[in-house]
Amino acid sequence: MPFALKVASKDFHPPNHVSFDISHPPPDNKAFESVTAVKNLQRPSETMNIPLWPTHCVQGTIGADIIPEIDVAKLDEIVEKGKNQQVEMFSAFADTFGNKSDAASLDLSALLQASGIEDVYVTGLAGDFCVRRTAIDARKEGFGVYVIEDAIKSINSGESGWGAAKVDLSQLGIQIITLAGVNPREFQFL
Repeated sequence: MPFALKVASKDFHPPNHVSFDISHPPPDNKAFESVTAVKNLQRPSETMNIPLWPTHCVQGTIGADIIPEIDVAKLDEIVEKGKNQQVEMFSAFADTFGNKSDAASLDLSALLQASGIEDVYVTGLAGDFCVRRTAIDARKEGFGVYVIEDAIKSINSGESGWGAAKVDLSQLGIQIITLAGVNPREFQFL
């Protein structure tokens, strides 16, 4: 299954990103447990609680690199997301409030539309956060969307994590597919 355009996204956070547990004082700074309220920078009266994470994908560190098993030379674009210290961005399309901003390195929807892309296949980490939001936003942008279930990994693979995400995705007409029965050579493009 050759793809017309191959795009990867990656978190690319400053060291003091709002989602990092170390950016908040104890005792309410436990990764995977605590939440913090963030403001919508485009509509400051709007807030949202986001989970806190361990420090990850910090700009200028090896943790922000795409894994070596993926040949980045075969990618057409890489979207760096979460670049603004104050903005959480699970989706490769928009921040948690749905805003397109400088928190991402490029406007993914515009790129896909300019390239004549109609369908988006989503894989990666984390199924219950970044994959879920990217798929939902791709659908909102008018693309046909497929999530390749055996090519994702979730923070919470149980019913309250990936299970709930699958329900959300299915209700929006996003198809959850697997690689079963697909010739693996067709996917050896990266």
